[in-house]
Amino acid sequence: MAKRLIPAFNRVLVEKIVSPSQTAAGILLPEKSSKLNSAKVVAVGPGLRNEQGNHIPPAVKEGDTVLLPEYGGTQVKLGEKEYHLFRDEELLGILHD
Repeated sequence: MAKRLIPAFNRVLVEKIVSPSQTAAGILLPEKSSKLNSAKVVAVGPGLRNEQGNHIPPAVKEGDTVLLPEYGGTQVKLGEKEYHLFRDEELLGILHD
């Protein structure tokens, strides 16, 4: 049975993108050469309410590729996959192709 986690408030569930360890030609890459802390957004919470009661939606949506801080977030393991939970404001930006 697969579990589905829906984040609370302004939290965002992401799955880190693992960079390839070798090129198409078979050349092994050092671990630090292509280290970009990016992740794919898997689930997004509904957002927050401000002091006046107005809804503040999250800045990202499911499927976005985001840039993560070097440290932070909460590690979550669902089944065999490993995810991380971040607050919306902790994400550094959205990456576009």
